[in-house]
Amino acid sequence: MQGEFTQTLFFDFGLFYCRITFMKDVHLGFEEARKITRHFAKTFYLASLFLPKKTRDAAYSVYAICRISDESVDSFESSLSSQNLDEIRQRIDSAYSKDALKDKLLLSFRQTVDTYQIPKEYFYDLLDGMRMDLTKDRYNDCEELNNYCYKVAGVIGLIMLKIFRCPDTPAKKFAIELGIAMQMTNILRDIDEDFRRGRIYIPASCLDRFQVTEEELARREVNANFRRMLEYLIAKTKRGYREAGAGVKFIRGFRQKLVVIAMKEMYSGILDEIRNNNYDVFSRRANVKFLNKWRIILKILLKGQYLCA
Repeated sequence: MQGEFTQTLFFDFGLFYCRITFMKDVHLGFEEARKITRHFAKTFYLASLFLPKKTRDAAYSVYAICRISDESVDSFESSLSSQNLDEIRQRIDSAYSKDALKDKLLLSFRQTVDTYQIPKEYFYDLLDGMRMDLTKDRYNDCEELNNYCYKVAGVIGLIMLKIFRCPDTPAKKFAIELGIAMQMTNILRDIDEDFRRGRIYIPASCLDRFQVTEEELARREVNANFRRMLEYLIAKTKRGYREAGAGVKFIRGFRQKLVVIAMKEMYSGILDEIRNNNYDVFSRRANVKFLNKWRIILKILLKGQYLCA
């Protein structure tokens, strides 16, 4: 009798120890994701500080996986990058499976996708978009570019809807619009960096319309045609931000609304900086300084947009 009691006690203690170890590993995974986000996504990290902790941790765990995927494209040769994306897809599959995981980052990612019921297909779309960077370095028209922007950024908006526990149907198109606008902002800011990597994201139809040539991009030439083209694309992207702003009302929670508005305004501010730099994206990288980011947040807080949106 005493032996059975001792066995039961050890068994229960073993389960308790395993549970504690598991929770510790998940916590360490979230902490690793937080550090990755803080290092690579300073704007989002700043805005995310206003989110509830569980929501914040979930966002970090998703960002970390996305960042690792993105790095695999930009940091390696094409053949190795493709292999890396395949491996990341396998890691995502393992997170969605019931298999035991040792990777702490994947454990936190699994908890996030399970808790918020994020479809695996969203991450497949994301990886497909990143794979496009390995095989496609030119875009014929805006439709092609929009498809790319949806896969690498619009789908992030859909993932965040899940983390924010928002109703999909009314908010979906606004989340996609915001993601596309943010990706277009990155594209306009990084024209020079992308060209040095052999990529031109601005569609050929747009280059032709404003009579901007690849040779001029190679010479880093900022002429009247280039400025007119950038102003056209900036104005178009600004419209995207305004249209996306109409969807804030569908977001649940004033803190979540605050973060979305802050991200929208801070990223839109990058476009203002490009204008302030007289459209020279070659000699100076447009960015919103840290203090200006806080000014944007303070302005949103004072106006109370997040309370009545």
